[in-house]
Amino acid sequence: MDFVHLEIDDPQWREALGRLRHDFYHLPEYVRLDSEWNQAQPRAFLARTGDEELFIPYLLRRCDSLFPGVMVGDEVYDVVSPYGYPGVLLSDAARASPDFVRQAMHRLNETLREMGVCSAFFRMHPLLSNGLAELFPEGFFTGAGETVAMDLTLDEGELWKGIREGHQWTIKKCKKLGFVPRLVSLREYIERVMEIYWETMDRVQAKESYYFGREYFARLGEMPGVHCWVVESEGRQAAACIFFECGGIVQAHLGGTKSEFLNKSPFHLLLYSAAGWAKSRGNRYLHIGGGVGGSNDRLLQFKRGFSQLLFPFSTLRLVTDEGKYRELTARRAQAADVSVEEFSCGDFFPAYRAPSEPSLRSRLSHPTSGTSAGDALGRGQHAAPRAGAPGAYSIAKMRRS
Repeated sequence: MDFVHLEIDDPQWREALGRLRHDFYHLPEYVRLDSEWNQAQPRAFLARTGDEELFIPYLLRRCDSLFPGVMVGDEVYDVVSPYGYPGVLLSDAARASPDFVRQAMHRLNETLREMGVCSAFFRMHPLLSNGLAELFPEGFFTGAGETVAMDLTLDEGELWKGIREGHQWTIKKCKKLGFVPRLVSLREYIERVMEIYWETMDRVQAKESYYFGREYFARLGEMPGVHCWVVESEGRQAAACIFFECGGIVQAHLGGTKSEFLNKSPFHLLLYSAAGWAKSRGNRYLHIGGGVGGSNDRLLQFKRGFSQLLFPFSTLRLVTDEGKYRELTARRAQAADVSVEEFSCGDFFPAYRAPSEPSLRSRLSHPTSGTSAGDALGRGQHAAPRAGAPGAYSIAKMRRS
């Protein structure tokens, strides 16, 4: 088996994507942008034996910034997926070879540990992970709810019938009130889209890290496959959403609604119009995601009003170096002036990155707040089972299975 951790400019990155079915989240230009926003190093792991192939992008983050002014010994890192649904990509031959896939994951775990990585948190791709869980022991992946997609292969009549009656009424109402959906250039509308998005983040009390700067939006606007829809009322933008298009999948990325138009719900019209446009371009799915933190909340119920087509969403949480993981968790608890047990009792993974404020830590352990239904499409909270809990997996378990 050949395996390598790829730098962002390595030509093998694009060559691998040329052989594998993938989504926008796997593209090097997107991973680079997300890494810069997160002050991390963009990387990807590639394992290959003949036609058997496994690929997964990730961000490599230093952990010393968690303890300013405190020496933590050797440099320690952790790994997280770029925002969205990157997940593991497998060739058809790899899907038929559980031994190859397990060996590749062993190599990933071992090489990450050699790089000084103590934990890894990966989000799987709901639409591209069919049959993935069957290749691993039970418990290797952790279920994280469901996501919603609209099947664009349906004819227009069937697509409309799949929309909840209340949503249909709202779409018709918006049209009657004169709201107009438009496909626009993100580069030309960047200020207005940012205003809507930031106002939405204010309204839902989002974390500071979700307030993307102008450079982030500008860089997105330069990427092929990035599109922007707005809904206007008398020339004023009422709602906006950025979409990614890649390989027959359209992803709703970031969006929101102006507060003054919330009672009219123009986002309903926006998503329906985007679905028709995506269908006309020959795409297979419009993926609109799930609830906040994977929960079955009002946001998920809003999205289910557009389609009953659900896909299971899962994550992979690895503790690659248990000693370093325990040390970081203990140091984080000490810095927060709480016991290790109290700090680790939540469901945030990795535990040493959990917020130090008890109220916020509790909120992320039970991620039901953040985004209101029909209000925004943005980053969900990254809550996940702690190491030692059922959701945190050690590769050593897979060796014994």
